[in-house]
Amino acid sequence: MARGPKKHLKRVFAPKHWLLDKLAGVWAPRPSTGPHKLRECMPLIVLLRNRLKYALTYNEVKMIVMQRLIKVDGKVRTDMTYPAGFMDVITIEKTKENF
Repeated sequence: MARGPKKHLKRVFAPKHWLLDKLAGVWAPRPSTGPHKLRECMPLIVLLRNRLKYALTYNEVKMIVMQRLIKVDGKVRTDMTYPAGFMDVITIEKTKENF
């Protein structure tokens, strides 16, 4: 029997709007439970690494998030897999950019 939520997500089964490469690896970061559904959100790690190109690796994203530089809707988020959804405002403190 499974205990708790699933923690894994294969890259092939990730939502298409994440635009992940199929052959770049086996696993995709699974968004943690939150205000948006799995199919209607994007985890912060995918946003920072693959879309905005602020980091190249998982560990670089982890360092950025743990320095408390990322705000989602005005609240600091330290969870890399926090699900950012449609109409959420993502603010990066250091560069003073809003997305």
